[in-house]
Amino acid sequence: MNPSMAYLSQELASASPAKRVLMLYTRAIGALHDAIRAIEAGDIQRRWSANSQAVKVIEALWITLDMDRGGEIAANLDRLYGFMLNHLLAVDIHNDPKPAKDVIALLEPLRQSWQELADREGDTAAATSPDSAPSASGTPDSADAPPTRIIVSA
Repeated sequence: MNPSMAYLSQELASASPAKRVLMLYTRAIGALHDAIRAIEAGDIQRRWSANSQAVKVIEALWITLDMDRGGEIAANLDRLYGFMLNHLLAVDIHNDPKPAKDVIALLEPLRQSWQELADREGDTAAATSPDSAPSASGTPDSADAPPTRIIVSA
C-alpha cells in the first residue's frame, strides 16, 4: 500500500461518523471540480474518471441512508441523491460541465452542515479531554452537542 493510501486508511479509521461523511462530500465535490477542469482541457478520459468517482461517492452516500430512523431528512436526501446521479449522466453524455456545477451547488450546503457537525464533535471531544481548556462560557453548551443519531452510516 502506498503511503498516501495508508494515511487515508488511517484517517478514515480514526474519523468520527460525521467526519467520514464530510470526507465523502468533500471528495465528491473535488471530483466534480476535476471533471469540470477536464472538460475545459478537452481531456475526456480524465472527465469520465472524475465524474465516475463523484458518482461512486454519491452512490455510497445514497445506499448508506438510514431510511428507518432518518425520517423526512433521509427521504429528502434519498430523492436528492437520485436526482444528482441522474443529472451527472449528462456530464459524460454531453461533455457538459453545467450538470457538475449544479450538483456541486447542491452538495456544498450539505458538506457545510456536516463540517459544522464535525467541528462541534471536535469541540465536544476537546472540552471533555482532561488537558483541554474550558469553553468560553466555562461549561459545555448542550445545544452544541452533536446529535446522538446520524442518519447516514459511515
